[in-house]
Amino acid sequence: MAKNLIVGAGFSGAVLANKIVTELNEEVLIIDVKPHVGGNCYDYWDKNGICVHKYGTHIFHTNLKNVWDYVSQFTKWYPYRHHVKGYIDGQEVPIPFNINSIHKIFPKSIADKLEQKLIEKFGFNVKVPILKLRGSGDKDLEFLADYVYDKVFLHYTLKQWGMKPEDLDPAVTGRVPVYISKDDRYFQDTYQGIPMEGYTKLIEKMLAHPKIQVKLNTNFQEIKDKVKYDRIFYTGPIDEFFNYELGELPYRSLEFDFVEFNKPYFQSNSVINYPNNYTFTRIGEYKYFLDNQSDKTVVSFEYPQAFKRGKNDRYYPIVKQENLALYNRYLEKAKQTPNVYFLGRLGDYKYYDMDKAVARALELFESIKK
Repeated sequence: MAKNLIVGAGFSGAVLANKIVTELNEEVLIIDVKPHVGGNCYDYWDKNGICVHKYGTHIFHTNLKNVWDYVSQFTKWYPYRHHVKGYIDGQEVPIPFNINSIHKIFPKSIADKLEQKLIEKFGFNVKVPILKLRGSGDKDLEFLADYVYDKVFLHYTLKQWGMKPEDLDPAVTGRVPVYISKDDRYFQDTYQGIPMEGYTKLIEKMLAHPKIQVKLNTNFQEIKDKVKYDRIFYTGPIDEFFNYELGELPYRSLEFDFVEFNKPYFQSNSVINYPNNYTFTRIGEYKYFLDNQSDKTVVSFEYPQAFKRGKNDRYYPIVKQENLALYNRYLEKAKQTPNVYFLGRLGDYKYYDMDKAVARALELFESIKK
């Protein structure tokens, strides 16, 4: 009998397992329905020596020093700074749309005027959510807002989420701002990087302890009545834990088409978005992340799709008021379920970046340690 059962061997579960065995000296059984640890951060080295992210591109970035210091115990970092380009009107321009994007797209006279007005209205090195920019009251800025909204934001959002931007929660739409800056980095966080040996090796090091037992290809629903434990940490879907008693929480899913090309590089950047062309949203090229050298390259074409239980995987909670209301009803049930703790993107029904998932696990551990 393990004192602690952890469902899910991604970042959330691995952090908790590591903290429990190293600080509380208690045994942990960690299970995952997947055939590997790492959750959706899982990566592997292919025959060409390229580190491929099986579930799409993952970049670790954070302003939380405690999170960076904790994770850095298990990896050395390649100091990668993420850049994203968007294919817009035949040009590859920086995303988020910024001053450099403006000057690449528009004639100089128009670009200079827009740059000046943006800085006068909002300041410099400021991120302005696209929906806020549309209501600025200045006809030139409204022209820019309409252009960015249509060319960068609207069609990408329709593909990614299957709905218009205004139908989503502002927390989601705010992730795609106009950046009044010449900083082309996608993230401005203090700490950014890719694990030198990959995310899978990082997670494996977290779980490398004699008091941690890992069981893969294991479905919680099938073993929950066969395993004894004092408490459970559940990073799976909260609605599934309760057998969908109150209804099913909606998610978006993804399909990846991995293609190997017999040339050193396929595209000019690690990630290029296609808001207005094709049915895929973006192409990721993996050798950029760790600067892998090879005569061949591997890319993934990313196709968003509706989540269908039993058909594909959950990726993104759809953050809308009615969905959050349903989640909160499940949360009330969770509070009445003793010795069960929910966390992670699926357990908390939140759009967590990796660092926030780590922070949440660290905070939960501190609360149970007392």
